[in-house]
Amino acid sequence: QVRLVESGGGLVQTGGSLRLSCGLSGRTFSGYAMGWFRQAPGKEREFVAGITNSGGTTIYRDSVKGRFTISRDNAKNTVYLQMNSLKPEDTAVYYCAADLGHRNSPRTVEYEYDYWGQGTQVTVSS
Repeated sequence: QVRLVESGGGLVQTGGSLRLSCGLSGRTFSGYAMGWFRQAPGKEREFVAGITNSGGTTIYRDSVKGRFTISRDNAKNTVYLQMNSLKPEDTAVYYCAADLGHRNSPRTVEYEYDYWGQGTQVTVSS
């Protein structure tokens, strides 16, 4: 059984940085493309960033381009989301997700992902 566990969330001031981590256990990590999603109060969950199995291709939603960086370490079974220049509108619960299969490009739609973590809260104060 695949299990995803996120960590690294917290409270930060506008302009600050956080790094989220997500560890996968139960299967071979390199067999999964990975993604980060977020859900703000009262809003639908949205795609944030994705990365292919090898880490060679990444994709971001427009509002985080240039501020967030997704990366992965297949030796550590972990995907990261480095978040810089944080804004209050980045406040949300952040989820990592695993997409079983080898992808040339990360998927961006929620239902295309097979496994989900429990989420970690990120709060950006103004």
